[in-house]
Amino acid sequence: MVQDDFLQLHDRATRGEELTSDEQKLLDVWYSAQDLTEIEVLGSATKEGKAADSPQPQVDSALAQLTIVTGLAKENERLRQENALLRRQLAERPAPQLA
Repeated sequence: MVQDDFLQLHDRATRGEELTSDEQKLLDVWYSAQDLTEIEVLGSATKEGKAADSPQPQVDSALAQLTIVTGLAKENERLRQENALLRRQLAERPAPQLA
């Protein structure tokens, strides 16, 4: 998905439209990525203004990255399982009869 797709999902969600569970998961991952970007920008601003006394911004950034990767890994696994199920169902269907 490209940035515009996520913005459209965000727009639909903020207008109260119902999203599919897959759309909501994608939007949640995008939100996490946006949070990570914000944390990095704020961390950079803090470092420019004064020396960072705390490792907390780095910890927050690492946690945000971990959240994104975990979410993507779970979604990937769910899609793999769904794909395997669809392949099994397709294999079990009788072949079409040619006239």
